Amino acid sequence: MKSNCSRISVLIILLVLSLFSISAVQVDTVKHFFVCTDYTQGKVLVVSAEGKAIWEYPAENCNDIWVLPSGNLLFNTGHGVKEVTRSKEVVFSYESKSEIYACQRLSNGNTFIGECNSGRLLEVDPEGKVIKAIKLLPDSVDGGHSFMRNARKLENGNYLVAHYGLDKVSEYDSEGKLVFEIPVKGGPHSVIRLPSGNTLIACSDHNGEPKVVEVDNKGDIVWQLLKNELSGIELKFMTGMQCLPNGNLLLTNWLGHNQFGKAPHAFEITRDKKVVWVFKDSLFLKTMSSIQLTDKHGYPLSNKILH
Repeated sequence: MKSNCSRISVLIILLVLSLFSISAVQVDTVKHFFVCTDYTQGKVLVVSAEGKAIWEYPAENCNDIWVLPSGNLLFNTGHGVKEVTRSKEVVFSYESKSEIYACQRLSNGNTFIGECNSGRLLEVDPEGKVIKAIKLLPDSVDGGHSFMRNARKLENGNYLVAHYGLDKVSEYDSEGKLVFEIPVKGGPHSVIRLPSGNTLIACSDHNGEPKVVEVDNKGDIVWQLLKNELSGIELKFMTGMQCLPNGNLLLTNWLGHNQFGKAPHAFEITRDKKVVWVFKDSLFLKTMSSIQLTDKHGYPLSNKILH
């Protein structure tokens, strides 16, 4: 009897170990080419499927990055925005006295830019001329370092803004009138309007509970990822995101505020919260704040990027 029990115990242990092994293999076999920002080191990088940095460019306080259809990179530079070719030629540039954390290339070739201190939502032409400006703050008011982080122009012409220091996400119409507001505790950092009409929000560490939440058009939470829901991955300060063509979510986990080395920089999960890819190499990265996957040639995965 003891012998049989021992055999059963050994078989159970082997089964558990094999399940962990299978899970690890599945995660390890997923490879991604990507671009990302390193906020602390002040640079943007192109990373190979083997997890090696193969290209980089200086960008102070970089917090938002896009791979354009041309393969060029569009990113913020602390107080500006640049578009740079892979040969490191600057083909678009905008500079400001205000801190800038958000940028987006529009379908008409102009560039959307969110100015944090001034509270301005801008559209800038390819020559760097401001052709539209919406003021969310009076001229006499400085919004400071925390007024906004990520912001996007939506397909309907409205603007979606993560008011980082105000614990809310706001949608404004094309003239700057508030049309929708979502209270979000913890410092909303990044926002994506999903095809369903719901809004995906990445939250920082303001209240000690970093998270990612999806809310419907009534502001009700319909899905969320909390601080310690994933085995082996603790959310530290959730920043840039991408909704992938397969429906998975790609999330960045900013490791500032004395968290360097204590969690992965980025990971991909299914909607049922299964981890399928993790990036945690700290040899050349300090604090990743934005990411976008590319194909092996360095181009966007699809024509429409939810990022």
